[in-house]
Amino acid sequence: MKPADRSLRKSPLFRAIVAILVTGGLLAGLLVFAGDGFYLWAKALHVMAVISWMAAMFYLPRLFVYHTQVDAGSPQSELFKIMERRLLRAIMNPAMIVAWVLGLYLAIKSGAFSEGWFHVKFLAVFLLSGLHGYLSAATRRFAEDRNAKTERHWRIVNEAPTLLMIVIVIMVVVKPF
Repeated sequence: MKPADRSLRKSPLFRAIVAILVTGGLLAGLLVFAGDGFYLWAKALHVMAVISWMAAMFYLPRLFVYHTQVDAGSPQSELFKIMERRLLRAIMNPAMIVAWVLGLYLAIKSGAFSEGWFHVKFLAVFLLSGLHGYLSAATRRFAEDRNAKTERHWRIVNEAPTLLMIVIVIMVVVKPF
């Protein structure tokens, strides 16, 4: 294998495209295989993706709290960089993509776009996605030893996914309006 081929495979863009194609292929295969039962499969996979996404959203800011407590360039800092990058790339990003794709499919199929509770839920998921982007940028800053935020900041940020999750679950389960 040529060195240029290896570097292409390590490219984040290449990995993202492969992940999207594999996920899309699996979902398309499930759609064909499950037929009319795809809605229930989509709902189950959506819940699994949301659980994975939320677990990562809870854990990444906690890693940042610990990362702020060690010196830049130390062996512990380098270990945190690996943990943060892997959590983001292997769990958080794919889970968010699957949750969004299947969530939109479920909303379209169920007609939820016309419901008041769904608008609030959608806003909370949109804010959660924005927080995801903020955490992604922070992961890059930590990787470059450029974090300027305090431990207290990351402790506060660590609470945001919980508050958004509470709103989302209440909207989906209780449907108050």
